[in-house]
Amino acid sequence: MKRDVLTISFIFSSAIILFMLIFPILNLIFSTSVTDLISAATDKEVILSIYLSLLTSTIATIIAFLLGTPLAYLLARKDFYGKNFIDSILDLPILIPHTVAGIALLALFGPRGIIGRPLSELGIYFIDTIYGIIVAMLFVSAPLYIKAAKEAFESINPNLFKVARSLGASPVRAFFTIDFSLAIRGIFTGATLCWARALSEFGAVIILAYYPYTAPVIIFKRFTTWGLSASKPISALLLIITLGIFLFLRFLRRESVD
Repeated sequence: MKRDVLTISFIFSSAIILFMLIFPILNLIFSTSVTDLISAATDKEVILSIYLSLLTSTIATIIAFLLGTPLAYLLARKDFYGKNFIDSILDLPILIPHTVAGIALLALFGPRGIIGRPLSELGIYFIDTIYGIIVAMLFVSAPLYIKAAKEAFESINPNLFKVARSLGASPVRAFFTIDFSLAIRGIFTGATLCWARALSEFGAVIILAYYPYTAPVIIFKRFTTWGLSASKPISALLLIITLGIFLFLRFLRRESVD
């Protein structure tokens, strides 16, 4: 009887949290008329903002993959001074308010910043440019990829790498044939999370690069200018597109595993 009460209480609490998580999404999609969706889908400014969000989030994810995978591997496999500190500091971009992240990036990559000043002399600017958008997205999303990749590498028996080395494989070959290939599922999951977080970023982006508009920024702009009726169709359209991409990525992941 006690187990039944526990199970029923868990089911009830689970139903509440699932309702809170799923119903707002379903309500947004199904309460938006087809006419409004078509209007948003034919709005050139909206389409350009969604395209920019997809492009910059993909670039940020690629950069996180290229630069974050080595760090994730070192954190998972090597012992070195400051390892725990680095592992802990990776949580900061996730924990701090993203407006604070935007201010920190602005101070660093702005025209008077340590990085922004010398690069601006070379004609590379981060304020209101695609470079600023990518930097802001990368800052808030890369830790998600690194953490997921680190866990994926940690799940692999290190003795497999040692066996490959004992059989004559070079460190590079052993890494790609053993560690990387076995961790690919976790790496793919981390990259998906990184991409999604980058795509949804608003706070850091709007401070560092308000223009050109990304999708979250133009939704905010339309909402503050014309209200819910103007921003709702764009939100529904972006949600449908991202859900479609997620379903496609899940299909690819399932096919790769099978």
